[in-house]
Amino acid sequence: MKKKSPAIDDLLKVMARLRSPKGCPWDREQNHKSLRWHAVEEVYELMDAIEASDDYEMVEELGDLLLQVVFHCQLARERGAFNFEKVARHITDKLVRRHPHVFGKLKVKDVDEVWANWERIKHAEKHGTRHARPSALDGIPKHLPALLRAEKLMKKARRAKLLGDRPRKNGLNRPQLGKKLFELAVSAQAKGWSAEDILHAEIQSRERTLRKRERLKPS
Repeated sequence: MKKKSPAIDDLLKVMARLRSPKGCPWDREQNHKSLRWHAVEEVYELMDAIEASDDYEMVEELGDLLLQVVFHCQLARERGAFNFEKVARHITDKLVRRHPHVFGKLKVKDVDEVWANWERIKHAEKHGTRHARPSALDGIPKHLPALLRAEKLMKKARRAKLLGDRPRKNGLNRPQLGKKLFELAVSAQAKGWSAEDILHAEIQSRERTLRKRERLKPS
């Protein structure tokens, strides 16, 4: 009985076939930019499957997300830029490099120290390149939803000790806070405003303040 080839090899061959002159017209007309929101949609569908604890759907959605990776790798291979092997090797090497407490001899005492080491190694990797991140606030994706972007910004600012005093407690519990957030969104919509746009503008203002504070912070 003939041994089956690894599934990932089959997937790469299928993708190459779809992109070939005798492949699928839709697949052949795609490019990196036309596909970019497909990946976002697949991530949200995967989140739905995870929250539903639906293993069958997780298999489906993880496959769809993997297809996006393979699709972009095929497009890049056609351009002579990179391929799936390079992407997989890059992430494997990065994981080993950024976990010296697992693959090396470094000792850590808690998760905070793991994060500190991760950021230090990442900073060193990108230093002196066009991808350098001189600010502790760099590296937040521009297209994140506003509320998630605000959370990421505050988390980075807190780790960099840029927030100063702890915020005062507002006395709201989780359900009450959720209700308040929803009411604020409804209030904005009633006035013809976008709560998403309003929060994005506020984030930009807060980020400018935090970056200024970072520049003035004693080294």
